[in-house]
Amino acid sequence: MTNRLLLTATTLLCAFTGSLYGCGNTAKNDPANSTQNSTQTMTQNTSSDTSKHLETAIFAGGCFWGVQYYFEKAKGVVNTVVGYTGGHITNPSYEQVCSHISGHYEAIKVTYDPTVTNYEAMAKLFFDIHDPSQTDGQGPDIGQQYMSVVFYADDNQKQIAQNLINQLTKKGMKVATQLIPATIFYPAENYHQHHYDHEGTTPYCHHYVDKFN
Repeated sequence: MTNRLLLTATTLLCAFTGSLYGCGNTAKNDPANSTQNSTQTMTQNTSSDTSKHLETAIFAGGCFWGVQYYFEKAKGVVNTVVGYTGGHITNPSYEQVCSHISGHYEAIKVTYDPTVTNYEAMAKLFFDIHDPSQTDGQGPDIGQQYMSVVFYADDNQKQIAQNLINQLTKKGMKVATQLIPATIFYPAENYHQHHYDHEGTTPYCHHYVDKFN
């Protein structure tokens, strides 16, 4: 994804490496497959009269296109925005992030209704849709900006994420996901938002696997 003009070539690479990285079409138990269009509409519009009751979560798990594809369809999610966080340049561009001069990660900011879902459910979905054991990126997308990170807002979020990591560790997984305090989140350029919805395709390097049951 370093050069999205080469997405087609990358997709072909995924076709050959799908068994290793989990690229390609979504799994049969993918919760996004059964989500109705009304839920998708809800994820893109935050109701002003309920916004004061909403909570947020920030995750980085590889190409933010694929991460958004799953979160925008999740129960209780009312808005998702892909962007950049964790770096040291104000309002970075996509080119600066890809060149590794800004120190940012490709991330997603999820806004959800705590009366419908909770942070643990959001964090579980995050771990279920990517490979948290990969240390150098996600699938064929290699680089610091594609690494797995939970950007926690407070100690409660940090503890929930750590508990989930502990559960995966007990199952034998070597989890590489970092836990980093949340900093400024910069929304990405408009053409990155809801990419797969606009293209009518599915993620090339993310797929859903229930890792906790």
